[in-house]
Amino acid sequence: MAGAALFEQMRASPSRALPMVTGFVAEMDRGGPWQPLALRVAAAQPGGPVDHAYFENLADEIIARLQAAGPVDGVFIASHGAALTTLEDDPDGILFERIRRVVGPTVPVVAVFDLHTNVTPRMTEALSAFVAYRTNPHVDLRERGEDCARHLRTLLTQGPGVVELVKLPLVPPATTQLVAPGMPYHDLIAIGQRSVGGTILDVSLCGGFALADSDTCGFAVVVSASNGDRAAAWRVAHDLAAQVWAARTRFSLNLTSLADGVAAAVAAGNDPAAPCVILADVADNPGAGGGGNTTYLLASLHRAGAQGVLLGVHTDAPLAAEAHRAGVGATLLARFNREPEGDVFAEPFEAQARVLALADGVFFGRRGLAAGSLRDMGPSALLEVGGLRVAVISLRQQLLDPAQLDILGVDIATVRTLVVKSRGHFRAAFEGFAPSSRIFEVDCPGLTTPKLKTLAWTRMPRPVYPIDDHATWNP
Repeated sequence: MAGAALFEQMRASPSRALPMVTGFVAEMDRGGPWQPLALRVAAAQPGGPVDHAYFENLADEIIARLQAAGPVDGVFIASHGAALTTLEDDPDGILFERIRRVVGPTVPVVAVFDLHTNVTPRMTEALSAFVAYRTNPHVDLRERGEDCARHLRTLLTQGPGVVELVKLPLVPPATTQLVAPGMPYHDLIAIGQRSVGGTILDVSLCGGFALADSDTCGFAVVVSASNGDRAAAWRVAHDLAAQVWAARTRFSLNLTSLADGVAAAVAAGNDPAAPCVILADVADNPGAGGGGNTTYLLASLHRAGAQGVLLGVHTDAPLAAEAHRAGVGATLLARFNREPEGDVFAEPFEAQARVLALADGVFFGRRGLAAGSLRDMGPSALLEVGGLRVAVISLRQQLLDPAQLDILGVDIATVRTLVVKSRGHFRAAFEGFAPSSRIFEVDCPGLTTPKLKTLAWTRMPRPVYPIDDHATWNP
């Protein structure tokens, strides 16, 4: 989206824009008169590096629109922050540098990022304020966009803004980056927030995205300050970084074996009085670049005769299309992954199935990361495969909102075991479905496995903990 179309979505309800954008705009509206100039937004599901020529074209368009806007008072950027291109490990930093050159050294440039961003000095040196999500699952996107609006107004009167960065040789596995009571990330973020106040605008802790396997990987402590108070930002950043490093062993991996996960599902299906179960297929998380199409759990649960199981969502456009051609009530031989396209983890699986429901895949998010935004899964189908139900979609994405199941007519009360293709966002979406003791992160093969020591690294800075137990850092 760009220009007028983007401008319309910034205040639309529901909106195709993510909540940090609509939150920023709403808070700027509350703060007094202003004139927004919508430039450009592009988004894609996580995957491999984007073609570098595409990135250059996108960046050129953004810069051209910024130049055409004439002198501006401030710039707001919403970025995931862990982008890669086929030629560049830090496209975010390149874009921010180019924006800074256009607007000059004194114009505030504030940006909001995913908690998993891979932060670089190139990025922070071009910014006046840096804000990252503080929740995982990410349920605070709107609030962090609002923070950016307040920081921008502050810096217009109390600038310049400065950003200090400390990088650590630490890449916590994704499943250990949950922000919940008792978890290390929760405690460290709480410590960081105690320093906010006075000239300290924001304290962000970014665990990073290790699977990028780039020279930008590593845990980042980022502190933003107003009034040019770099000394205060430096002190806070280095003190907090030392506390993060001291807590590094708390980011320990704990996965459930495939056999134990299947056994838990079978037991839940056999005992209606027992608490429900969630099995998270974390190694096939589309939110980290997974295909959302592995069948290890599906095939194992089918062989075990598990009952009351719902698997959502499985990405297989040809199968969804076949179900739509067959129609509701039809039976068919469901051939999962008939077109693997070189995906080594997308093993085929076949079973007789009945089409229970069909949908166009458009849903309005109501919980967690997708709340308040309009999303699309493409043509979708609910299939009954033995004692299992499988939600099959066409456009790759993780299960992060119950609305994805609502449009297929699923009554969650009829589900005993929910199998999710997700690393963690399902926790906000399905809070209350199963007690925390009955949520199992299952150790299956997959592209997004959190078992970092098993992967062949090529560009990751080494040594780095926990891939290298001997990694050291001197504050």
